[in-house]
Amino acid sequence: MKKTKLFAALLAGALLSGGPSAMACTNILVTKGASKTGSTMISYSADSHTLYGELYYRPAADYPAGTMMKVYEWDSGKLLGEIPQAAHTYSVVGNMNEHQLLIGESTWGGLHQLVDTTGIIDYGSLMYIALQRCRTAREAVEFMTKLVAEYGYASSGESISVADPNEVWVLEIIGKGTKIVDGKNVNKGAVWVARRIPDGMISAHANQARITTFPLNDPENCIYSPDVISFAREAGLYTGKDKDFDFAAVYNPFDYSGMRGCEGRVWSVFRQVTDGMDKYLDHVTGRNPKNRLPLWVKPNHKLTVKDVAEFMRNHYEGTELDMTCDPGAGAFKLPYRWRPMTFKVGDEEFFNERAIATQQTGWWYVGECRGWLPDPIGGVLWFGVDDAAGSPLTPFYCGIDRIPNAYAVGNGNMTTYSETSMFWVVNRVTNFAYQRYNIIQPDVKRAMDRFENRCFAEQPAVDGAAEMLYKQNPKLAIDFLTDYSVNTAQRLFDTWVALDRYLLVKYIDGNVKKEDAEGVFTDNGQGRGIPAMPDFPGYSEEWKAMVKEATGDRLKVVEATGKK
Repeated sequence: MKKTKLFAALLAGALLSGGPSAMACTNILVTKGASKTGSTMISYSADSHTLYGELYYRPAADYPAGTMMKVYEWDSGKLLGEIPQAAHTYSVVGNMNEHQLLIGESTWGGLHQLVDTTGIIDYGSLMYIALQRCRTAREAVEFMTKLVAEYGYASSGESISVADPNEVWVLEIIGKGTKIVDGKNVNKGAVWVARRIPDGMISAHANQARITTFPLNDPENCIYSPDVISFAREAGLYTGKDKDFDFAAVYNPFDYSGMRGCEGRVWSVFRQVTDGMDKYLDHVTGRNPKNRLPLWVKPNHKLTVKDVAEFMRNHYEGTELDMTCDPGAGAFKLPYRWRPMTFKVGDEEFFNERAIATQQTGWWYVGECRGWLPDPIGGVLWFGVDDAAGSPLTPFYCGIDRIPNAYAVGNGNMTTYSETSMFWVVNRVTNFAYQRYNIIQPDVKRAMDRFENRCFAEQPAVDGAAEMLYKQNPKLAIDFLTDYSVNTAQRLFDTWVALDRYLLVKYIDGNVKKEDAEGVFTDNGQGRGIPAMPDFPGYSEEWKAMVKEATGDRLKVVEATGKK
């Protein structure tokens, strides 16, 4: 099979079988020593053509002995089974709990024969159950792996990012298939490896297993299932020495899509923070599977939340994969390609790049965990909905006990428009900007930066006020942070409603109205609401040249001579 055909087949299969976030999500993991403030950070984009942008909230709760918890598959809502409920569960805002535990994921699928059709714990349930029951990253890794060992793992291969204020881990996990003996699956459970990211380093993953060889005797920094190697031998997947065992190569061997569509996104982050990454171009363009990226790199500067957010907004700008630099970008330099991912010209098949920022993102975040502050104040989930490149982040402190209506579960869905939903108003803006991206997007980016930078500037004062209240009464601090988070999110919603209207007025009908100031449009001098003659930006020089080439003399202006 040709590589381009392999890419298309694998990608299509993963999207069809893996649910909303399969083959799409990106995570960036930042350790304390790599961040400017000493926080740990994880970013996560939940990318899907069917996933709705909303902020999940699960309050803390107590349950009587014997209570059972129903487990529903996150992707489909299908009931998988039930497990005993914990006596007490922690509150969870999005993907962060009240103890600053933060979790994200990306799906890589792996060997199809290792899917356990009898398991009842899917990857989404795994994350959210761990958030409700665990306090630290290490505890969460141990809990999640024990949970699937007891109840079976119902998903394909996953990379799971886990952070607390002190440690950042990446867990890679895949099932062991279905082998029924006496009515039971004797292969129940999963094989897995978890590595602690060294302090001062950053890591990333984007739908490709990234843990290769790993230390076999370093339990402080690397833990793994006892049968991760022996199972591979028994299944005929590996015959080498234990010390040479490569988890990713065995359970998620590279193909063209893994390099081009997945590792390329990791490379787009690493290249912005460390030198020498161009040597991996042959790998991320699908030509050399052996020249693989490192699991982590040391950044050449300390990172902020804003830095990580901008990494999540990347479209390969400034590289040979830049999505604005070929005819597919159209006349207005659009860094997106509408699906399907591949297309044919005659008998030849081609593909479109898949950058970190993508149109089908449901929701995304950059979470920061700050150990020098009390938990309700230290954990902040900077949350956005829709495409990260057109979606502003707003802060939600992890101790809050209320969610704003604009982000609430049930306020609209993917088939029901809601005029009070942040997801829908952001989509109105982004989809309008897509039409003339290089003309309209600068206004969107300016509005995003203005809002986010104000929040970053407010953060020290908010932290300080909350800390003072916390010393008097923790409930006062939680009330204060809840009001701040909810009111700030509502202010963002109102700002984006106004932005949607402003852009329509300014850019209607392919024109650009003149402005005396932002949002104050120049009139024609008569004071009757008639604008001055707008600007006509037209098309790029490259586009005009392509039209000329395609049409020959058909559109050429010639002098009328009157001759027949």
